[in-house]
Amino acid sequence: MSVAVIVLGLALLWAAMTGSFSGLNLLLGAAIGTLAVLLLRKSLAQPRAVHKLRMAVSLAGLFLRELALSAVRVAIVVLTPNLKSALHPEIVAFPLSVRSDAEITLLANLITLTPGTLSIDVSADRSVLYVHVLTASTSQNVIVEIANGFEARVRELFA
Repeated sequence: MSVAVIVLGLALLWAAMTGSFSGLNLLLGAAIGTLAVLLLRKSLAQPRAVHKLRMAVSLAGLFLRELALSAVRVAIVVLTPNLKSALHPEIVAFPLSVRSDAEITLLANLITLTPGTLSIDVSADRSVLYVHVLTASTSQNVIVEIANGFEARVRELFA
């Protein structure tokens, strides 16, 4: 990935975070991005660091997608006239394939930040994460969704 693309991406990220896409603000973002690239040039030159950056961006994209989809799902449930028929709450015991504290914490936070799900607890042996789900068709579907989504990306990021 070229330095110009990284600086441009950082400038756009800066503008998005500040909420102003004016020319002067984009220029300030580019200056801050250039400074960041200069300070991190040795670690950015390593292919492993670029791969980790791609995995982190991929995980962030998945999270934003799931955040939007689940917010719509929860809104539909809340607006349903017969709320009792729309709710299917369940506590699911999700078997963890990630093992480190950082991986488990990141996975639990991603699940909790997604509307309609809440990480409740981790078993003492750190092999099971208990998740409360607002609308679960089956426990197995919830397990497959988390395993193929967030957990797979977290595992790739920390690999």
